[in-house]
Amino acid sequence: MVTSATSSSMSERLLTASLRRSAGGRALAGVMAAALAAADPAQATAAALRREGDWLIVGDRRYDLRAFERAWLVGAGKAGAAMTAAAVAALVDRLSGGVVVVKDDGAPLPDVAGVSLLRAAHPTPDERSVVAGQRIATLLAQAGARDLVIGLISGGGSALLNLPVPGVTLADIQALTTALLACGAPIGAINTLRKHLDQLKGGGLARLAAPATLVTLILSDVVGSPLDVIASGPTVADPTTFADAIATLDQYGLRAQCPPAIVAYLEAGARGERPETPKPGDQALAAVQNVLIGSNAQAAQAALAAARAAGFNALLLTTYLEGEAREVGRVLAGIAREMATTGQPLAPPACLIAGGETTVTLRGTGRGGRNQELALSAALALDGLNGVLVAALATDGGDGPTDAAGAVATGDTVARAHALGYEPRDYLQRNDSYTLFASLDDLLLPGPTGTNVNDLVFVLVEAT
Repeated sequence: MVTSATSSSMSERLLTASLRRSAGGRALAGVMAAALAAADPAQATAAALRREGDWLIVGDRRYDLRAFERAWLVGAGKAGAAMTAAAVAALVDRLSGGVVVVKDDGAPLPDVAGVSLLRAAHPTPDERSVVAGQRIATLLAQAGARDLVIGLISGGGSALLNLPVPGVTLADIQALTTALLACGAPIGAINTLRKHLDQLKGGGLARLAAPATLVTLILSDVVGSPLDVIASGPTVADPTTFADAIATLDQYGLRAQCPPAIVAYLEAGARGERPETPKPGDQALAAVQNVLIGSNAQAAQAALAAARAAGFNALLLTTYLEGEAREVGRVLAGIAREMATTGQPLAPPACLIAGGETTVTLRGTGRGGRNQELALSAALALDGLNGVLVAALATDGGDGPTDAAGAVATGDTVARAHALGYEPRDYLQRNDSYTLFASLDDLLLPGPTGTNVNDLVFVLVEAT
């Protein structure tokens, strides 16, 4: 978990070979640490879940805890451990029990009385994901009309929490997940499929919790923070349909790769033979309050303030950054070159900030993630340009299936790689950005941060 008290330590962990070489680079590590501190899930949870005696205040609503017989805690996501600790601190004297599943990233788990913290795999679910789904479903089956359920949802919950629909196995879901992650589909499209193949996603958790009162705190890892997409919206009405799910399969050419049981279930759903996900106005959602407690925009604003405090001319370009990672990397490198050459849209020393989440279409068998691939593409476009760098950071500390959060590219990345006998274009072609940046000591390696609010990209142009 990143807090302001540990931001100095985080800044040190974020330093790479390229960042260490200049005052601007060292300052940028501090800017990134400030962004992570602003997305601290424990602080966000504590601020959103306030106690005043027997009253629980969440957003604009007040709940009289004396009106409830029991209070339960359920949740899933990469920020689940910190969120759970803060929620238990607020509810400990009223809590009857709970189950929360988090990513198995090796980070120590807090000791939280009365709540089972489970670990599972990400980004591809494993058997533990299904065990967690079953445990939460069993708990929710106990909840009645005079019970209060507190949900804690953060990014990664789609993989961590699974309860496949009848006739679909975990192996089927794993095969579909692998295909979806490789095809470059955006998270909204991916989660349209997930919501129609799982009993807890797409409002399914809320359906199981009814008629209990359900209050869910949500930490967003999705561009624009649509609540029905974050962790596949387990407590939110689902505007998508079985027909939409089938259209996603066809749009990305996945029908042939998709397990037959999945295709059969979706087609049966489209014919009205399987239950749809809860839609707006569904009675199962009548006693549900969903509250967004943190987002990419929050972290980006903190980065903006920190960059200005560090002496940069700073601009938040967007928090809606999307697209193919290598294409986005080229665009941002072009903006960097414009700033270095003409001083537009910012005069050096300048720090341009963008938030969001790109995608990668796998073409090779290398190792990397979307932020590392973005940085490698930017490095090729920045070749030979002095005093400029692009740093791409996954706020959860893990970029794709790697231990890196991203990477740093500069105008001499390509030359340094050539000096070691590497051809960067080849590494980009086979999606092997991790290997290249590891050889240059330019991977961002903060370790698990305990939060997850999408990605941040920084374009830095130092004064000449």
